[in-house]
Amino acid sequence: MRDGFAFSTRFRVRYAEIDGQKVVFNSRYLEYADVAATDFWEWTGIEAALGDVWRHTEFHVRKAEVDYLKPFVWGDTVEAHVRIARVGGSSLTMAMDLTHADTGVLHAQIVMVMVNVHLPTGRPLAIGDTVRTFLEAL
Repeated sequence: MRDGFAFSTRFRVRYAEIDGQKVVFNSRYLEYADVAATDFWEWTGIEAALGDVWRHTEFHVRKAEVDYLKPFVWGDTVEAHVRIARVGGSSLTMAMDLTHADTGVLHAQIVMVMVNVHLPTGRPLAIGDTVRTFLEAL
């Protein structure tokens, strides 16, 4: 496990994800972040622990930043390390390190700021105490 991260998930680079230069196309890294975040939320057990409180909490990505350090290529196995870096008033920041699963070399770092949204109005909504307590314990 990578320092500072309690969770990781793995997946292989598929042929459809590479570009004409035979490396993973840059937009695919955000798809990798989505896969990793989905696996992370399942790993936390938050839905089982909080039930409807979590199911009715809606986070939308507000900002995503990718630092491309070294390209992945077709057939590589990506290990995505995920953690909650910050819990704010209405937002949370998720940090991800994408490493090569076999070598441990860091290929990309992703930071995503997600805002809790009140769906009927589309406006930011404070993170509820139950959700906040769960997130801060991760």
